[in-house]
Amino acid sequence: MASLEDDKAENIVLLDVTGRADYADRLIIATGQVERQLQAMATHLDEALGKAGLNLKRDSIQASPDWVLIDAGDLVIHLFRPDARELYRIERMWGPESPGAGDAAAG
Repeated sequence: MASLEDDKAENIVLLDVTGRADYADRLIIATGQVERQLQAMATHLDEALGKAGLNLKRDSIQASPDWVLIDAGDLVIHLFRPDARELYRIERMWGPESPGAGDAAAG
């Protein structure tokens, strides 16, 4: 997350989805203001993950002008421009107040 902070990402959120999502244990969601910032954040995250010993597969970063998705195995990172983040509302789907969140904590 230090990489995101260094790149001036906004509203960085870490969600624990262990037991609720079969594709990851944690999600990181962050906002960048422009496409260029999103691309820089993705590049720097790729470098930081590599230094931590987690080398991404070639197709692990998927991008559009408004949303970059980085699949790092049990960690999935979503980088959004503000309008796209509001549109997709990942926090509402997977956050602590989402449907099923209490079920996973109890199980």
